[in-house]
Amino acid sequence: MNKHPNDSFRNVSPGALKLKAACAYLGGLSEITLRRLIKRGLIKRNHSLRHVLIAKSELDRFLAN
Repeated sequence: MNKHPNDSFRNVSPGALKLKAACAYLGGLSEITLRRLIKRGLIKRNHSLRHVLIAKSELDRFLAN
């Protein structure tokens, strides 16, 4: 049985989500609403990349409040 080198990482859930995935994680929120929450500072995004990435821990913090 040949194993691919990255097989062990395929079952790991990502620590950050792109905008659409974050919307789904928050229960089907629209992208515009999520962008407004980011602009208001209620949700913090990762600024180091080209795409909007939001940590799952940040989304969990927002849901807990």
